[in-house]
Amino acid sequence: MTLRDVSVRAPRFGEVAVEIRAAGVCHSDLHVVNGDWPEDRPLVLGHEAAGVVTEVGEGVDLDPGDHVVLSWFAPCGRCESCAAGRAWLCTGTRAVENGLPDGDTAFVSKGEQVWPFLGLGAFTSHVVVPRTAAVKVSRDLPFDVAALLGCAITTGIGAAVNTARVRPGESAVVVGCGGVGLATVMGLRLAGAGRIVAVDLSEDRRRAARQLGATDTLDGSSVDVVAWCREHLGGADYAFEAVGSPRLIAQLPSMVRSGGAAVLVGMPKVGARVPIDAFDLADQGKRILGCNYGSSVAAVDVPRIASLYLSGRLPLDLLVGAHRPITEFEEAFRDLENGVGLRTILIP
Repeated sequence: MTLRDVSVRAPRFGEVAVEIRAAGVCHSDLHVVNGDWPEDRPLVLGHEAAGVVTEVGEGVDLDPGDHVVLSWFAPCGRCESCAAGRAWLCTGTRAVENGLPDGDTAFVSKGEQVWPFLGLGAFTSHVVVPRTAAVKVSRDLPFDVAALLGCAITTGIGAAVNTARVRPGESAVVVGCGGVGLATVMGLRLAGAGRIVAVDLSEDRRRAARQLGATDTLDGSSVDVVAWCREHLGGADYAFEAVGSPRLIAQLPSMVRSGGAAVLVGMPKVGARVPIDAFDLADQGKRILGCNYGSSVAAVDVPRIASLYLSGRLPLDLLVGAHRPITEFEEAFRDLENGVGLRTILIP
């Protein structure tokens, strides 16, 4: 991982040029750095960002000066999932291949093509993205909060509201209180959940979880969370894992009651395997739910969540941690890997 100069071409048909004003540092970026998600081409990392439109290609209904959140999962709009309103399951997107919709890249460095991580490559000052990746938002929305709407906030809130569809009064445990986990806590509170149990090794993050709506917080290093859930809740209705750890994922079904659901929100490394008690799952009617991007449609959900923030109903700014210049990316990744602080924002 190095810092280098890149140039970016002008937007083509259906594309948007954006000046990045803030970018969040997410565990998905760390997966690439650590080799958990292999990629044999050079990448510009960063997939959680917001900025200002500077130029648009033909066929684009945005204007220079518009403020936008960048969505890393740019749907094709044509496949069966998109037609059914489930854009998070799009089978035609090229974003997960780290490219633009035509399979190309807008970045060049030292005469060599460099590819945008998840179709964005937001750890730089300027990007070119497909129109479906640029979600217009109010100019009143701070850029640091807007950046987190591109991944962590939308994923976490969506996990509770869209994927699990938690009902008022139901109980839930959230394992891991980084950006996505804390956003899940917020989503549970928004959904009207009763007991909301937040688990993390960091006292700072547990404190943040209490501020955001957790009714109980547990230190995972000193408490048997499975036993606690059984004793105090009779098993939770839902258990969310927001780290991507196979060891923690394996414990989720044991945290929930009969008929409960384990929700996999954190992304593990490619090829990760988890042992599951199949008899318990079948006998007790438990479910395991996969959660990609909070089962969200960015063009719909991002403006809605932004509106809730601007109306004072969601304190999203409490998720924002340190602000660092992009030259301090190594320190930001070190904090992320060590579980230090809240969501770091890089400023180009």
